[in-house]
Amino acid sequence: MKRFFSLFLGLFSLVANAQIDNVPQDYFKDPLDIPLVLSGTFGELRSNHFHAGLDIKTQGRQGLEVKASAKGFISRIKIQHYGYGKALYVQHPNGYTTVYGHLKKLAPKIEEYLKERQYNKESYEIELFPGASELQVEQGEVIAYSGNTGGSGGPHLHFEIRDGSQRPMNPEMFGIEIQDTRDPIVDGLFAYPIGEGAHVNNSANRQKLRLIPQNDGSYSTNAVEACGEIGFGISTVDQKSLAPNKNGVYKIEATLNGSPVMNLDFQRFSFAESRYLNFLIDYEYYSNHRKRVQKLFKESNNPLSIYNGVVNEGKLDIEDGLDYNYVVEVTDFKGNSKTIRIPIKGNFSGEITPKDDVKTDYFTNYNETFSIEENGIDIYIPKNALYYDTFLDIEFMGDTVKVHHDDVPLHKNMTIGFDVSDIPTEEKEKMFVARLNKYGRPSYSTTYKKPTRFTTGTRSFGEYTLVSDLNPPSVRPVNFYDGQWISGNSDLKVKISDDLSGIQSFRATVNGKWILMEYEYKNNTLTHDFSDGVVTETENDYKLIVTDNVGNATTYEAKFFRKN
Repeated sequence: MKRFFSLFLGLFSLVANAQIDNVPQDYFKDPLDIPLVLSGTFGELRSNHFHAGLDIKTQGRQGLEVKASAKGFISRIKIQHYGYGKALYVQHPNGYTTVYGHLKKLAPKIEEYLKERQYNKESYEIELFPGASELQVEQGEVIAYSGNTGGSGGPHLHFEIRDGSQRPMNPEMFGIEIQDTRDPIVDGLFAYPIGEGAHVNNSANRQKLRLIPQNDGSYSTNAVEACGEIGFGISTVDQKSLAPNKNGVYKIEATLNGSPVMNLDFQRFSFAESRYLNFLIDYEYYSNHRKRVQKLFKESNNPLSIYNGVVNEGKLDIEDGLDYNYVVEVTDFKGNSKTIRIPIKGNFSGEITPKDDVKTDYFTNYNETFSIEENGIDIYIPKNALYYDTFLDIEFMGDTVKVHHDDVPLHKNMTIGFDVSDIPTEEKEKMFVARLNKYGRPSYSTTYKKPTRFTTGTRSFGEYTLVSDLNPPSVRPVNFYDGQWISGNSDLKVKISDDLSGIQSFRATVNGKWILMEYEYKNNTLTHDFSDGVVTETENDYKLIVTDNVGNATTYEAKFFRKN
């Protein structure tokens, strides 16, 4: 009955997630007037999420014209220090939305619209939702200039196409052309004993298999001796023709004796499911080896929609005395592929190396809450925060607590609380909850303060403690000094930094009037562009107040002169 039900679910999955049809092929045009060379592909495996678009290289430069991929209107403008940095969203008449991220600057009419509202709000970070008639654009119209803002590791344009439900889709499906004649690269294959008593090569632990190159470009492995319920995992990347970047693949298919058992592809996903990437990969292996192994089987509570057809959750029931042929094919969007053939011999073994499981006093089911308190420190993990049942390694060490290991992922925030009722009020003002790295270096964890209790919510296991920050932020002018004439300057630049709790806010004024300063956290620089037109006097008093996350503040003041 169980096998029949699994087969039914597999067939249902195949129907429900079939190839997406009716995707327009000639509607969207390239957003840049240069050959499209990628540093990142759609669905690429990133930390805790799938990549939602294409990262298009901009030849190492900023300021390239970014053009509307199709007719529509600017439906959203989001400016933030991190994430997509400066980003535009264009709503199109056919229901799709295109997204353009990490921009340096917006086109003049859009920039004017943005700046007016930033000055009214007195904030660099802002999110706007213009109406359909306010900022209309034509296909090919310049809407922005490429940059490196937000969480960008170098100049590029992040480009997305989203459906009517705001689910990102693979832009290559819409005819966005990327040159690619290279086969995917397979650099690791693993076998996993799953069921009770199962083994691979006489072991109940994950086994790395040796890939043997074949004359036709495929791989094979030595015969795998196994018995019971097992699965496989693969480490694979793709490289496009014009770039060395290791990108994500488009499709992985697995068959057993010629019949499909697992098929996953990267056509579309929802942001709500993106963090479940931690279900797809062998997270423990990634944490320790920095290589993402995609599991070709799924746990029963895995909700990812990227699976196209799954039989028995991709798990194989290997019987003693039978032979099997397991084949994995990895394919990129252009159809370049790599095949791996794995012969399996069913062989029951009475001498199995047991699993390397470490049992502790703190066992929790993933679908139940967990809480514990000791030494004035309490821990609360909500249900479904863990991806699977786990023995937790918890150790209370005075005013510090170790909460398991960072090779296990969390899907939701756990809460760690500290009793601070015995700490003097003036000391508490400068304290925060910190996570300690492996060298004991503290980093700020968002801290919520009540008179007798400090708490933090975090999705990272590790060591946590209370730390005091008594030092204010550092402020240093970059392209001016007190009393200087700076008529030749196009902007005003200041470096800010904080060595412990981190920058929380800043506020700059000239002659008592708020001015916009753009914050680039990657180089700790604040920049005011004089083209904003708010600095109009010859003699100007500049004042900048920078505050860290526990309230330490530094005030920098200078006078500068400027002819307009």
